[in-house]
Amino acid sequence: MLEELRRRYQRLLEWIVIALMAVLAVEVTAGVVYRTFGASLVWYDEVASILLAWLTFYGSALAAVKRAHIGCPEVVALFGPKVRVAARAVASVLFIVFFALLGWMGYAILDVLLTDHLISLPEVSVAWVQSVIPISALLIVLAELLSLPRAFQLARTGHSAQTGEASH
Repeated sequence: MLEELRRRYQRLLEWIVIALMAVLAVEVTAGVVYRTFGASLVWYDEVASILLAWLTFYGSALAAVKRAHIGCPEVVALFGPKVRVAARAVASVLFIVFFALLGWMGYAILDVLLTDHLISLPEVSVAWVQSVIPISALLIVLAELLSLPRAFQLARTGHSAQTGEASH
């Protein structure tokens, strides 16, 4: 049941990332077309950088649920089962604590940003733009928690969490 929930969560994140990529592609294409005809969009650069940042943050949540983030699975796989499981536990605790702290601080700063607005789109609050930090941190922690049982199972058997293959 938990594995099915993880798969559905992964699918949701994939759709979010696909949607952000599509919006970014349309926005960049529109910006290039307008510039080609000498009519530059004033908001193009600012919105493109925001979309790229959002894509990075939500893509990180997708990488976390796939357990595709940076790690050293080959080194950990060289250890015995008890050390592998302990290393997985320590790494997961540090991972969750870091992203919980990032999310908490990202949320705390939103009140300060409420009065700031984008330069090219003054009706858009910087707090809305920066809400990606606490939201994605929460999504990343959830991804870690949903994929943790499988990671522990793979650690016990000596398989790589990224590939699912045995390391010898």
